Amino acid sequence: MPNNSTLLLIDKQVVEQLLVPEDVIATVREAFLLHSAREGRGFPVVREALASGAIFGIKSGDVQSQGLLGFKAAGFWPANRAQGSEAHQATIILFDPATGRPQSIIDGNAITTARTAAAGAIALQTLARPESSHITVFGTGVQATAQLRLALQTLPALTCLRYLSHDRKADLRFEAQFPGWDIACATDANAAVAQSDVVITATPGSGPLFAAEAVRPGTHLNCVGADTRGKRELPPKLLELAHRFVDDREQAGTLGEHQWASQLDCTEIGDLLAGKTHFVRRDRDITVFDMTGLALQDLTVGRFIAQRASIQDLGQRVAWPW
Repeated sequence: MPNNSTLLLIDKQVVEQLLVPEDVIATVREAFLLHSAREGRGFPVVREALASGAIFGIKSGDVQSQGLLGFKAAGFWPANRAQGSEAHQATIILFDPATGRPQSIIDGNAITTARTAAAGAIALQTLARPESSHITVFGTGVQATAQLRLALQTLPALTCLRYLSHDRKADLRFEAQFPGWDIACATDANAAVAQSDVVITATPGSGPLFAAEAVRPGTHLNCVGADTRGKRELPPKLLELAHRFVDDREQAGTLGEHQWASQLDCTEIGDLLAGKTHFVRRDRDITVFDMTGLALQDLTVGRFIAQRASIQDLGQRVAWPW
């Protein structure tokens, strides 16, 4: 039996060093196209509450034609914040599909943040009005920051940035991430939404964040926080007014915003990117991208990181005989 096998361990510092936004966007686009072509599979999602108050989940899948197999174990541990640590925790493991041997173990926190923000950027490129100038972000955490950064790169006409913190007070740490921009904390959610061309919701998904009537014609919304049964950020009736796009139809209907409107049809964004379906935005159209996160996003970006780490001799190789 082989006794010289190794396992590549890639920690957070190496992952962050190798995450280039343009490369992540290209890789996430590949994941959407693989999903649309059904070349990549996503296996049933595990998402369960723990007695500690945490949420634990597993997203797994494969691309048989590319020899890609793996999973991401991730979840939300709110008590971590009291210890000065990140509440979201994620680890990606890639396997050799021919033998089942693990090939690499990768810190998944930064990958999750980057691939989710990349999915949001792709939706903005595809669905938002290019002349959009006003954006409102709900949330001031890691994901809200990542989404806003890529939004500013994706939509160059954006000039006015408004955000809503959980306590409606200014978050100077968040504002410091965007020096030189017209950024301010909003206190009235409906008023902020009513003045916006783009709305990003990146909160824990505890309930509707604003009224449907506040959304003006022509607005695009990227919705991040609903990723578990019972979570939501959008108000009732809004999906009925909008053109609806998702990363995965079934997953959005069980975990995303569409769990609250499962009777409504929606379009997978991969089909739009692949040209299987077409959408021509009119000025007064409201569009919603309900993103729940695909296993294929984690696996394709994880593979990219593992390949780059191997080429640059980064990470740590440990003996893993079998």
